[in-house]
Amino acid sequence: MATSSTPVADERLKEVSMMARLMKRPELGAIAGLVLVTTFFFLTADPAMFTLAGFMNFMSPAAQLGILAIGAAMLMIGGEVDLSLGSMVAFTGLIFAALVVTMDLPVLPAIALTLVAAAAMGAVNGQIVIRTGLPSFIVTLAFLFILRGLSLVGLKFASGGSTQLRGVRTATEGDFVAGLFSGEAFTGVFTWLASLGLIETFRNGNPKVTGVPIEVIWFLLLAIAATFVLTRTPFGNWIFAAGGDANAASNSGVPVRRVKTMLFMFTACCAALVAIITVLDSGSTDARRGFQKEFEAIIAAVIGGCLLTGGYGSAIGAFFGAIIFGMVLIGLSYTPIDQDWYLVFLGGMLLVAVLFNNMIRKRVTGER
Repeated sequence: MATSSTPVADERLKEVSMMARLMKRPELGAIAGLVLVTTFFFLTADPAMFTLAGFMNFMSPAAQLGILAIGAAMLMIGGEVDLSLGSMVAFTGLIFAALVVTMDLPVLPAIALTLVAAAAMGAVNGQIVIRTGLPSFIVTLAFLFILRGLSLVGLKFASGGSTQLRGVRTATEGDFVAGLFSGEAFTGVFTWLASLGLIETFRNGNPKVTGVPIEVIWFLLLAIAATFVLTRTPFGNWIFAAGGDANAASNSGVPVRRVKTMLFMFTACCAALVAIITVLDSGSTDARRGFQKEFEAIIAAVIGGCLLTGGYGSAIGAFFGAIIFGMVLIGLSYTPIDQDWYLVFLGGMLLVAVLFNNMIRKRVTGER
């Protein structure tokens, strides 16, 4: 009997167009949003917004939010969410300030102990979620209030009744390590550029922008490191697997519990890093530090392409999402628009991002 020798096409070898590949990228929405927001302010804002000084003005708050957003994004890709991020900023800010002011510790051991405390609290969050099976939304919502309350009580104890603790700048003056977490970087480069007339200067020749805010450097380094882990390491694959289908990942040998616990610890350490930076920059801490930042960080991560169901997203998307927030927050001050519209923007961007990500998820999974 003659058999047909016509080759059968293998679907795995089917070519995918560049547009189709781009549509599946999680950061597509954030990049598109950044282009739209930039275009809007370019047409409506004072041109000063797009000078070097204006750029640094909105990158500073974007960087602080972005550090939180990258931590939130990593955790969301792993299938969990942390609503205690903002309160963690206040709580770890209290710990760091108390260590350097009340206990007279040098900055380096104070930072180390603060990060250890943050990691421990993150591990507690993770273990409660894993061992009880409760949604991380509920567990971390409880810790949102617990940590905020502990911050209030702790500050009153450390400061003698006040909800603020001052004296950090005096206590850390002259400490080399403090310069790695506060102030500006590359000041010599900016002075040199000013001497060449390549950047704007005052009449006395001093540059209008004296350096890059240190939080921007940390933001960039963290985004690069998180992207490398997610895309180039086995642990990154474990994160996606744990968030996509925890049972299947566990059956395939992925240590899901350990991965999720480490993600909670990393997210808490991101909050501690923001706390250390802001405490050193302002020279004090208070109980409202980080208020509602957990929601902004999660929104930035969602704008960056993270799905609330887990298993999808990117650190680069959260990076661009945070820049959008910083641009809008500061950019409104360069326009006649009331800055209270920022809150409307938050809600609107969240809704649009969720709808867009849902559409992308259906295209990726083939759902109808």
